Amino acid sequence: MDYVKELREKVGHMPLILPGAVVLMLNEQSEVLLQQRTDGGWGLPGGLMELGESLEETARREVKEETGLEIGALQLLDVFSGPDYYFKVSNGDELYSVTAVFVTTDIQGSMKMDSAESLDLKFFNCGNLPEGLTAEYRSYLFSYCTFQPTTA
Repeated sequence: MDYVKELREKVGHMPLILPGAVVLMLNEQSEVLLQQRTDGGWGLPGGLMELGESLEETARREVKEETGLEIGALQLLDVFSGPDYYFKVSNGDELYSVTAVFVTTDIQGSMKMDSAESLDLKFFNCGNLPEGLTAEYRSYLFSYCTFQPTTA
């Protein structure tokens, strides 16, 4: 059982502060890998921290689980937190996320999608981001994309 599930058994739906990490994985054309989640929305590979992990370890574990890829060197782009990152999910759980956003071009292996979490994995350039990219993920991409070409 994972850490958040154990916490939820004790505290129910009350708001929690949950740290996590996502990764902007860039190919040779500086396109970013996005994951179409099972709810249809698009986002970055990543997830919540488990006990004893560093944010970098969280990023690497989640990328491996969700894409089958292994990542090496990570550069911290930014950390996002505060009232804009409050969420109430469909089951009533409330949370404030604290998300470290990393960037890497150090990618090894072959893409292997986890069908339990993903409908698709695809690279996009900043000028052609998919419909269904939430405000949360758009904010994560903003710092990176403002310095990249916006042509398709």
